Amino acid sequence: MPSDSLLNRYDALLLDLDGTVYRGREAVPGAVEAVASARGHGVGVRFVTNNASRSPRDVAEHLTELGFNAALDEVSTSAQAGAEMLLDLVPEGSTVLVLGTEALVEEVRIRGFVPTREAHGAKAVVQGLSPDLSWRDLAEAAVAIRAGAVWVACNVDATLPTERGLLPGNGSLVAAVRTATGQEPLVAGKPATPLLEQAAKSLGAERPLVVGDRLDTDILGAVHAGMDSLLVLTGVSTAEDVEALPDHLRPTYVAADLTVLDRLP
Repeated sequence: MPSDSLLNRYDALLLDLDGTVYRGREAVPGAVEAVASARGHGVGVRFVTNNASRSPRDVAEHLTELGFNAALDEVSTSAQAGAEMLLDLVPEGSTVLVLGTEALVEEVRIRGFVPTREAHGAKAVVQGLSPDLSWRDLAEAAVAIRAGAVWVACNVDATLPTERGLLPGNGSLVAAVRTATGQEPLVAGKPATPLLEQAAKSLGAERPLVVGDRLDTDILGAVHAGMDSLLVLTGVSTAEDVEALPDHLRPTYVAADLTVLDRLP
C-alpha cells in the first residue's frame, strides 16, 4: 500500500450497501477485497443502510453470503437509528406505534419501549417501510400524530430500487402521513445525520469517511454531518452529476470503485 492512502487518512469507513458494496445479488468487483484490506489496516467498518425493513442479522448474513464476512455489530440500519432517537424523545417504557416490519418492532422493543399497532396511548410513531403496510396503518399513525405523538421516520427515500424497477419507498408513505397531518417527521436515515452519527459513535471514530453511490443521500448526509465522503461510480450518481453541484455539496473524493481505498483518488 502507498505511504499515503485513504485508509491511512481515516479511522472508519461508513459504507453504503446497494450500488456501493453490492449490486443486487452480486458484490461489486473489488469490493470484498477493499473491505478486507480496510479491516487488515485497522480501519473500522460499518455497513450503513437506510433500509429499515431488514434486521441487522439479515443484512449481515446477506453480506457474508457475498463474501464480506460481516459481523452483526458492523451493521447499522435506519431502523436502529430511528429506535435509538426515541430514547431522547419520550420516556423509557413509553408505548410506540410502529409502522414497519418485525425488524423495526424488535429495535423498538429492545430499547425498552412497548410496541403497538394502534394509536391509543402512543407517545411516539416510528415509521419504516413494510410491504404489508395498509391504509389502516397510515390512519392509526395520523390519529396518533394529531393527538401529539412524536413522529420519527426511519428514512424518506421516495423510491425503492427493485428488479422490477423503482417502487414506492418509505418516503412516499411518509408523504401520505405528512399530507394527512400537516406535520413533519424527525428523520433518522441519510441524508439526515442520526444514522451516520450513531454509526461513527459505535466505532469511536474521530475521522470517519462516508462512502456511497448517491449524491442525494450518502454524500448529502456526509455534508450535513460534517464528514468527508467518497462517491463511487458503481451505482446511481455520475461524475457529470458531481460537476453540476455547487462546491459545498460535492464529495471530498470521487472514484470508479472501492479499490481506490488503497491509494488516493
